[in-house]
Amino acid sequence: MSTKDKIITTSIMLFNQHGERAVTTNHIASHMGISPGNLYYHFKNKEDIIRHIFALYSKHLYTQFVPMEKQDEALTHLTGYLDALFELMWRFHFFYDNLGDILSRDEVLKKDYIEFQEALLSQVREIVIGLREGGMIAIDDEDTVELAHMLKITVSFWTPYIKARRLSGELMQQDIYNGILKVLALFKAFGTEQSIPKINLLREKYSKLAAQAEPV
Repeated sequence: MSTKDKIITTSIMLFNQHGERAVTTNHIASHMGISPGNLYYHFKNKEDIIRHIFALYSKHLYTQFVPMEKQDEALTHLTGYLDALFELMWRFHFFYDNLGDILSRDEVLKKDYIEFQEALLSQVREIVIGLREGGMIAIDDEDTVELAHMLKITVSFWTPYIKARRLSGELMQQDIYNGILKVLALFKAFGTEQSIPKINLLREKYSKLAAQAEPV
């Protein structure tokens, strides 16, 4: 792994552990055992690091949450979405915790984020339509956008909601699994007669994973 990639990986870890606001470039450099000058050789400042992290976050969404093809099996595809969603919410949870503050400090990132979210909404709607065509859900065209919005809202604000209700402010892996259960509840509300048992099996799967997850 290159020094630049190590800086990115270390930054994500420290931001998740301590909160983005509490971590400086000096903290990152010290944790890695490199000089601040070495870090600044690769990144101009902390905002530059966060922009690169956002690029990784965006890439994850674009590559893992692609619309279904007609020949795809809907349940398999939904399971893949949920597993990828767990990785996304766990790996980048700091970004959700302090989103407004992060975007307010970086006009370029905010512009990129807004454009990305507009494209993402369309992508999530296509996923909803794909699940409808695969027989997993029954939903009117006009409600597909609303469901897409609700899915995005649930994912974006679940982790800060949990952390705000906990004195320690810590996030655990079982919290992410419980967030996925909330996503499944949204799908179940539109579930078809033949898909409800399958959705319930997925709920059992993620409930067991939540129960088995060790506190971090």
